[in-house]
Amino acid sequence: MKSKFYILPVIIISQFFCTSLWFAGNAVIDDLASQFNVGFNILGYLLSFVQFGFIVGTLTFALLTLADRFSPSRIFMICAFLGGLSNLSLLIPDITVFNLLTARFGTGFFLAGIYPIGMKIASDYYKDGLGKALGYLVGALVLGTAFPHLINQFSWSSDYKAVIISTSILAFVGGSAMWFLVPDGPYRKLVSKLQLGIVTQLFNIPSFKKAAFGYFGHMWELYAFWGFIPIILKTYSRLQSIQLPVPFWSFIIIGVGFISCILGGLISLKTGSRKVAYNSLLVSGIFCLASPLLFLLPPELFLIALSIWGMLVISDSPQFSTMVAAAVPPELRGTALTIINCIGFAITIISIQLLSFLTGKLDNTMLYVFLSIGPIFGIYTLRK
Repeated sequence: MKSKFYILPVIIISQFFCTSLWFAGNAVIDDLASQFNVGFNILGYLLSFVQFGFIVGTLTFALLTLADRFSPSRIFMICAFLGGLSNLSLLIPDITVFNLLTARFGTGFFLAGIYPIGMKIASDYYKDGLGKALGYLVGALVLGTAFPHLINQFSWSSDYKAVIISTSILAFVGGSAMWFLVPDGPYRKLVSKLQLGIVTQLFNIPSFKKAAFGYFGHMWELYAFWGFIPIILKTYSRLQSIQLPVPFWSFIIIGVGFISCILGGLISLKTGSRKVAYNSLLVSGIFCLASPLLFLLPPELFLIALSIWGMLVISDSPQFSTMVAAAVPPELRGTALTIINCIGFAITIISIQLLSFLTGKLDNTMLYVFLSIGPIFGIYTLRK
């Protein structure tokens, strides 16, 4: 059955609009933190609470099998509106630290009904060529992640409130578009009852387990790399005694992954998803191991190398999701995609906290070698 021509573009644009909520707080994190004088590092908490919210949200969605029991388009819309409202609540006058952290947690929780649910909706429409479709979709996540950095770069957003308001409006528009223009897909199969033992059942499927473990290795590297890009750029600027526009290059290095996700999806049509995922993980792992040498490069080569790393660090993500979706029965795809996101993002907290702990204890140029742990694990799993 051929889907209407506008279905995939609407899913992509909605995903892009709604996932811009993710790093909206990160892009203006200094402005948020400067409002408070507290005896602990509020910056770390602001970063972590979105991830914690997403983990709790995905765990809740997976255990209750919500995406496989109810209309995923409706879930997407509701979560987009609630996520946008959670984001807007950052602008409450005289907000307390508790309310600030709760708002970031809420944003992360409702993103659990956006990112994996968007992939579930795509899998309901594209039985063949799912790797290509998810390549576009994860590319939209990449642009949504990078977009707040771009907004923050331009002078019209000198007031941090512009970033918060604009990303919330985008979420409202994206959620509405998904609900009104993307009905339930032709390949969707409904689960009629609650299945609390579903997670154990999924990991008993060998092909699901292999794809999931490869994805977990990829996630160890991905968000730590994304989160530390501004620090990498600042470290290089200090070592070379030059000034780089950090928000702009943060947008470029993250956003260029949109291109590689699309290319990886197109290549997967000929070679298969496993080969694309394996090679992306292999080369990004080499970048991790060689990362200390990047700081010795001249500025042009340094920025080109970081951009290539930014492409390879994400190009395997849609292919792992495709492998996961292909490994499980159609009626469990939503839950399978949600649970690997839950575990994957829990892993990101460990790798981010490891780099944070090592910052200042090691030469900062050596930190990113530790990101190779994930690709090495993922490659071993795929070869096993």
